[in-house]
Amino acid sequence: MRVVSGTCKGKALKAVPGNSTRPTTDKVKEAIFNMIGPYFSGGLGLDLFAGSGGLGIEALSRGLDRVIFVDRDGKAIQTIKENISVCNFGEYAEIYRNDANRALKAVIKRELKFDIIFLDPPYKKQQLLDILTELEQKEVLTENGVIVCEHGHDVELPARIGRLERTKREQYGIINITIFQNDLVE
Repeated sequence: MRVVSGTCKGKALKAVPGNSTRPTTDKVKEAIFNMIGPYFSGGLGLDLFAGSGGLGIEALSRGLDRVIFVDRDGKAIQTIKENISVCNFGEYAEIYRNDANRALKAVIKRELKFDIIFLDPPYKKQQLLDILTELEQKEVLTENGVIVCEHGHDVELPARIGRLERTKREQYGIINITIFQNDLVE
């Protein structure tokens, strides 16, 4: 696992020890960023089920100003910290050990608006629809913001959730990537 492009291109990233997380492969990561970028001129990101932090770190490497990383697993948090350190992104990252629902409440309370949100929850405990609905209702996405959902191929997300419109959906083996974007015309 490595940073695919940007300022930290080629840097090796550690995976979370054990099998509690499944890192996004470099191939899928590159495909995601080709769909939403591939590069950014600033912005704020949220990596809600961060695992090793690979998606958020890739976004920082490609030009986001700041990323908030959230995971509830202590080993994941330690791995994110190590990977952030390797890339010298310490001043551009906030890292929290928390579950997704609590973390969402915290960012809503802070009135943050995100340009990119990465959602890669455990496949067996798929909660994407609830989280997407919450994100839409609380309006935490910027006007041109995108939400990247990584999920099992057997999960079908709706074409629309309020103002969120599904703009892309791709399959990579057993992994599906679904992209939602704010659609201000209702």
